[in-house]
Amino acid sequence: MKLAIGCDEAAYQLKTVLIQHLLARGIEAEDFGADPGQNVLYPDIAYTVADAVAAGRYERGILLCGTGIGMAICANKVPGIRAAVCHDPFSAERARKSNNAQILCMGQRVIGEELAKYLTDIWLNCDFQGGGSAPKVERMMALEKEHIRQYEENEAK
Repeated sequence: MKLAIGCDEAAYQLKTVLIQHLLARGIEAEDFGADPGQNVLYPDIAYTVADAVAAGRYERGILLCGTGIGMAICANKVPGIRAAVCHDPFSAERARKSNNAQILCMGQRVIGEELAKYLTDIWLNCDFQGGGSAPKVERMMALEKEHIRQYEENEAK
């Protein structure tokens, strides 16, 4: 598995820890920044990672900032992406099993390094179960496509 990973300056340390953790598990993680001391706008990092995942260049992505919230909001603007903020084991599991989230978002100011590694492992080891959740995920994607279609029609007018 190859992952895309990115952060803003608030989560550089956590990103470094997770990259090492992933490498120790034999998982390659492409680093999309930020670099030490680099002040970035996290929407740019979130969009770049989400776009790369949506394009199929990576199976999944991890986004980190102070809380994980801003990264998730921005990543979810990319068509086809489902990004989830997860700071507990149950959410990390359900993000994959029930919602087929391709991007895990966490906040360095919210959780510690060991919990972040644990949640990453849970999220990586889970697959979408379908079942009763499949129609819900399909509906999310249909609503997204409908919104895009309406937007494009309005722009063409």
